[in-house]
Amino acid sequence: MPLYRTALPQLGEDLFITDGGLETVMIFHEGINLPYFAAIDMMRTQEGREKIHDYFRQYIDIAARHDCGLIVECPTWRASPDWGAKLGYDKTELEALNKAAVELMADLRAGAVMKKPFVISASIGPRGDGYDPGEIMSAQEAEAYHSFQIEIFAQTEADMVTAMTVNNTPEAIGIARAASAAKMPAAISFTVETDGRLPTGKSLGEAIMETDFESGASPVYYMINCAHPTHFADALKEGGPWIERLKGLRMNASKCSHAELDEAEELDDGDPLELGVESAALRRLLPGLTVLGGCCGTDQRHIEEIAKAAA
Repeated sequence: MPLYRTALPQLGEDLFITDGGLETVMIFHEGINLPYFAAIDMMRTQEGREKIHDYFRQYIDIAARHDCGLIVECPTWRASPDWGAKLGYDKTELEALNKAAVELMADLRAGAVMKKPFVISASIGPRGDGYDPGEIMSAQEAEAYHSFQIEIFAQTEADMVTAMTVNNTPEAIGIARAASAAKMPAAISFTVETDGRLPTGKSLGEAIMETDFESGASPVYYMINCAHPTHFADALKEGGPWIERLKGLRMNASKCSHAELDEAEELDDGDPLELGVESAALRRLLPGLTVLGGCCGTDQRHIEEIAKAAA
């Protein structure tokens, strides 16, 4: 059974860390080919599952060492129907893999020795490219599309769902509505460009307020992911009523734009110490931030520095 679905502990004041960039670690550090950047493909083999298990063990140890809570994201970011079809899965296999990913996180939680809570979040990704909104669905289409995964997660031990690298508001609204219908707490994590705006050009504040208005404020909170702190710091300093809805950051170590990251053949892992210092500064600026972690290019070194500086 889920432990925290009705009372998410990160809504309090304690710090929760996340993992880093699972996909970039597997590709660039482990030498694993991930078709379509889809970590769910690793769940098909025992070796792949063991690598994911070992990867998350490092973050359990970091959280325990710094007395932080931990939120793990299931490797299901690209486990929705369109991406599953590209990977060669039918819906039956896709459903089984989504459930197996949550079960793996539940096994990790059962064996973890921690004083603070261990939250299981089921990751949802955009229907299209995370960096390019492309052809934007209506909110109704997005709700119908993402209901497939969300309804599966509602049957598991997942405490919540987190929609990562959301780049347009209709998709965010649809995900929020689908999660509400399934009675699953949902966090919406927007990705922004180097100017702090969504790839559609909409400001972060506008995106959060529009999503709240159209979904009855059903998301439990909002996040930013797949961007360096320098890309969105000015937007946070400007503030506004929406800022209180922002509780999490999963940051890139690289200061490169999304276009530059797409073309990069080598991993830009930035400076772990610098990212830790910047994380602590952002938490001082916004005390309501309780969820801090990494995205593309980050690994256990970056999360160690974030936990050390921000805790």
